[in-house]
Amino acid sequence: MKQTTITVYGIPNCNTVKKAIDWLNEQALAFQFHNYKKEGITKTKLKEWSKIVGWETLLNKKGTTWRGLDAEKQAGIGSEKTAIDLMAEQCSIIKRPVIEINGQLALVGFNEEEYKTKLIKK
Repeated sequence: MKQTTITVYGIPNCNTVKKAIDWLNEQALAFQFHNYKKEGITKTKLKEWSKIVGWETLLNKKGTTWRGLDAEKQAGIGSEKTAIDLMAEQCSIIKRPVIEINGQLALVGFNEEEYKTKLIKK
């Protein structure tokens, strides 16, 4: 049977990331953690994710990083290219966590029901 690889992308001090990690640990699911602050993220990876869920889902407009941008900068983010450029430059603006299963985007954010559906084998 093929081993499932789970990768959690995020920032360690983010409360939503902490909830996701706690949940994964409670389920005894092994995972790798990709820390945006230390490891960054490539535009290639962001484009790959954007094709699956859309850049609007990946761009966190509710967080302090977005609110910290001036109105002109915010107004300039209206396409996949401008959003990906911003997310690559300021990883804190990516909605967290992003979870890949076997290298494929599976989940964005934390929703326990979605996690159960996608991560727990029946």
